[in-house]
Amino acid sequence: MEISTLAMYHCLAFVWYFFIAYSITNIRTEERPSEVFFYGGQWKYLTVLNLVLQAVFYGVSFLADVLRLIKKLRCAKCAISSRDLLFSVLAFPVSTFVSISFWTLYSYNRELVYPKSLDGVIPLWLNHAMHTAILPFAVLEILALPHRYPAKKKGLILLGFVSFLYISWVLWIYSVTGEWVYPLFALFSPAGLAAFFAISLAIIISFYNFGEFLNRIIWEVLTSFRDDFMDDVHSTNKPKGAEQLEKHVETLEVGGVEVRKW
Repeated sequence: MEISTLAMYHCLAFVWYFFIAYSITNIRTEERPSEVFFYGGQWKYLTVLNLVLQAVFYGVSFLADVLRLIKKLRCAKCAISSRDLLFSVLAFPVSTFVSISFWTLYSYNRELVYPKSLDGVIPLWLNHAMHTAILPFAVLEILALPHRYPAKKKGLILLGFVSFLYISWVLWIYSVTGEWVYPLFALFSPAGLAAFFAISLAIIISFYNFGEFLNRIIWEVLTSFRDDFMDDVHSTNKPKGAEQLEKHVETLEVGGVEVRKW
């Protein structure tokens, strides 16, 4: 994908997530149903924190694209490293976890995660923007360009640390208010809740591994296709579209990602 096209896509995605995050965080207090307590505001919900995370990620991605367009490659390299770290460790696994876990629990018993009283406060389109659209956005980002994943140990330590921070935030809120962020947690004993958090962590780690696998497989296939095509090009007269393909190859390499090495 051309850098200018990537820049436009990342800009639109940033504006979209900024708009969604703004919309959900500015719901008036008097509109809140009785099941939703005020302490911590919207910032106690993983869904809302994920929206902010996605806005930050796409903002960094747009910045990296702009820096590449204006040939500030040294600054672009730093922005690209930040972009890839954000995507691999947080943006993809968290979005996937939020979407799949929400709709799984919603299908089983929606009152455990999203009480019916919220339907009068949060419109249907906003619910899908927060819990459905985030997954195809994450997959589309992998298809749009390759991402360099950190060393497995480093990536899992960072993901585990962020998960620990959120769990600590949830437990702190309960210690202050006596209320759980999600009604689901009230069903568990202390040991059961610890097991639930451990299983959730294992699931989000599996999503991290899946994102890494998907990124590798897709771009190994595309690289293999590119190499086969270029071999054909050099064995015959160069076709009219070859220059455009070589320009795309150069664009991938300028992005600082070696798609052949894993």
